[in-house]
Amino acid sequence: MEGPPRMSRLTVTQNEQAKVEDKVSDIYRVLVNVSPRAHSLILELWRDKHVEFLMRGLRMLAPSYHVLDANRPWLCYWMLHSIAQLGESFDPQLEEDVVDFLSRCQDPNGGYGGGPGQMPHLATTYAAVNSLITLGSEKALMSINREKLCLFLLRMKDSSGAFRMHDAGEMDVRASYTAISVASILNILDSEMVKNIGTFIVSCQTYEGGIAGEPNSEAHGGYTFCGLATMILIGEADRLDLPSLIDWAVFRQGVEGGLQGRTNKLVDGCYSFWQGAVLGLMQRLASIISGQLRSLYVNEKQDADNKTSVSASGPSEGELSSNGFSFLKTPSEGGPLYDSSALQQYILLCSQVLEGGFKDKPGKYRDHYHTCYCLSGLSVCQYSWSRDVNNPPLPTAVLGPYENLLEPVHPLFNVVLDRYYKAHEFYAGSPSANLTKPSMEESGVMNFDG
Repeated sequence: MEGPPRMSRLTVTQNEQAKVEDKVSDIYRVLVNVSPRAHSLILELWRDKHVEFLMRGLRMLAPSYHVLDANRPWLCYWMLHSIAQLGESFDPQLEEDVVDFLSRCQDPNGGYGGGPGQMPHLATTYAAVNSLITLGSEKALMSINREKLCLFLLRMKDSSGAFRMHDAGEMDVRASYTAISVASILNILDSEMVKNIGTFIVSCQTYEGGIAGEPNSEAHGGYTFCGLATMILIGEADRLDLPSLIDWAVFRQGVEGGLQGRTNKLVDGCYSFWQGAVLGLMQRLASIISGQLRSLYVNEKQDADNKTSVSASGPSEGELSSNGFSFLKTPSEGGPLYDSSALQQYILLCSQVLEGGFKDKPGKYRDHYHTCYCLSGLSVCQYSWSRDVNNPPLPTAVLGPYENLLEPVHPLFNVVLDRYYKAHEFYAGSPSANLTKPSMEESGVMNFDG
């Protein structure tokens, strides 16, 4: 005899998803049956409020921020980069104070710690370098000890090809990206840093198509950006299965219009950049993707581990450091690989806080991290229809009033484009070949067994 039918039970994630959809639906209903003028006002980017929120944070943070004591360069980067995207300049005294603070975070042996006296770490090194490039003054750019930083990066290099986040720390794709990004933008990237890193990242691409933090883990939006950007910077993007990566990434846009970081997870405003930039980068890899698809069509499967996009003798130092610059010269093919209007709508209506700042999703609180990456994602989204990132997009590409248009960012480094160009020119006069390079023993690259 059959018993009563079982009641279906929703998982915690499914319940949370339903709540988010209900909240977003209530917000979007406001747009229905309103006049065009009211529609434009509702979708306005509240610049002045955001700048006020960010400037206040740069000058003084509440005592509750003490939990981020090891992330102080990150706080600088999130706020400075957000302000720069909004087109605001920095007060000379404030700039002086930031350079002085970050100089005290710089370790005598290279790299930057989370605060003065803290051990150097690749993540906070990336944040500090991007902060100083965002400031853009000669004093800021000259404050970086590139020679010692080169030594630090080589000490973090493991014999497997991957990088460690800090001395005896974890190895993951995030570490590889922060190391290569810093080395590339400072023009100190060399063949020793690049050696075998591509093989490590290829091993992190999952069956879904996205990239995990380490081999045999789950594909994740943040790691996917880090892995793809690293492979572009070292000139080995063709070693990844790019069609599979696109297939995974395009399905990360939820019904709310926002982007999620992993399969079956909730949308989050910060993935507007992490996932949005991945799909933006893909628009400039069209020729490689087409070649991979043709190979699949004619059943000419190639082993990614045996492929290489560099010569047998390896690329020159100049070629490596110029990859980030030359990538921008590649035109963006076609339109965005996601619904750009829907994403802009989610950022402006569901993540924007009218008092200033941005948040993860409705029901959450604003913070500087989400403010930075919501704005970065919005910028990438606005320029996604432009073949050339240096040219402003058409009004139809910008949701809401055209005054919403942000400064363009370099999609590989996530710094405002004109600051990147200034740093590129500044460090081009000091090529990596002019730096005193360490021996293998001095750099700590070699591992000794007992």
